[in-house]
Amino acid sequence: MSEAELIFTALAELSTRQIAEKEEAKGLIDNAKASKKGGAVAKNARIELEQNTGKSVVTGENFLAPKKDNKIK
Repeated sequence: MSEAELIFTALAELSTRQIAEKEEAKGLIDNAKASKKGGAVAKNARIELEQNTGKSVVTGENFLAPKKDNKIK
């Protein structure tokens, strides 16, 4: 992952955790709602950066090609 991708991932995780704590999220449904909100914070920041720089934050650097199927048949 690029430096920017790592930073925005960390922002999404931090935002999600803090929103969940503030809303006192309990269980899957509450935490799913918090994760949507936390992800939106990072998404909006990413979009704004991309608009201001004209460069995409998302790269293919973290792409791993599928492994060959080495199973014995």
